[in-house]
Amino acid sequence: MDFIVNPIFDRFTDTSGNQIIDIKPWMFFTCLGVALALGIIAAFCYMYKNQFSKTLVIAIAILPPIVCVLIMLVSGSIGAAVAVGGVFALTRFRSAQGSAKEITQIFLSMAVGLTTGLGYIYIAIILVVIIELMTIIFVITKFGESSSKRRTLKVSIPEELDYTDIFDDIFDTYTEKATLLRVKLKNLGTIFQLTYDILLKDIKDEKKFIDEIRVKNANLDVICSRIISNPEEL
Repeated sequence: MDFIVNPIFDRFTDTSGNQIIDIKPWMFFTCLGVALALGIIAAFCYMYKNQFSKTLVIAIAILPPIVCVLIMLVSGSIGAAVAVGGVFALTRFRSAQGSAKEITQIFLSMAVGLTTGLGYIYIAIILVVIIELMTIIFVITKFGESSSKRRTLKVSIPEELDYTDIFDDIFDTYTEKATLLRVKLKNLGTIFQLTYDILLKDIKDEKKFIDEIRVKNANLDVICSRIISNPEEL
C-alpha cells in the first residue's frame, strides 16, 4: 500500500541542498491526464441536482490540469504550491462572490491540481472519489435542508394593534413553533410589519392559517414563504 502515499516522481537533492524532481515524459502526461479526468468527474458531480453555470463547470474541469502543470514547472516545491493555490483562490473570490458549494468545488479542483502536480495521483483519485461520493449522498438524503413545514411569515398590522400576542391563539392552533424575528415600521409609522419564523403543524392548513391572520390584521399584507437560502452566504 506504500505506492498510494508515494509520488511517481523520482526526487534527488542538488549540490545546493534543493530538492529536485525528475519528471519523465510519461510521468508528465500521466499526471496531466489524471488531473483532467478528475476535474471532469468533479464537474459532472457538481452538476448533479444542482444549479450551475457553464463557465463554472468548465473552470472546475480545467483548473486541476492547469495547476498540475504549474506545480510541475516549479519542481514540486511545497512553498510554491501553496503560493499558486492562494493566487488561484484569490482570482476566483475577487472576481465574484460564490456560494459555499462553488467555493468547495474550487478548493477541490485546486487540491486535485496540487496533488497530481506533486505526483500523488493515487491520493488525488481517492480524494475526489470520497469527497464527491459524500457530496452526492448529502444531496440525495437532503442532508442539512430545513423542514418543508418551515416558513417565513410577514404580516402587516395597523399601529393601534398590540403585536406582542395578537396572533398567539392562531399560532397555537396551526404551528409547532412561532418566533418573532423582526418588527419594522412602514408608512411613516402607521403600519407594523412583523416577521416570524414558523413551523407549521400541517402544510394542508396553510390557507386556513393565512385566512385567520387576515381577519385579525384588517386584511393587510400577509406573506408566507419557504425559507430561501442566500446563494452568496456561507
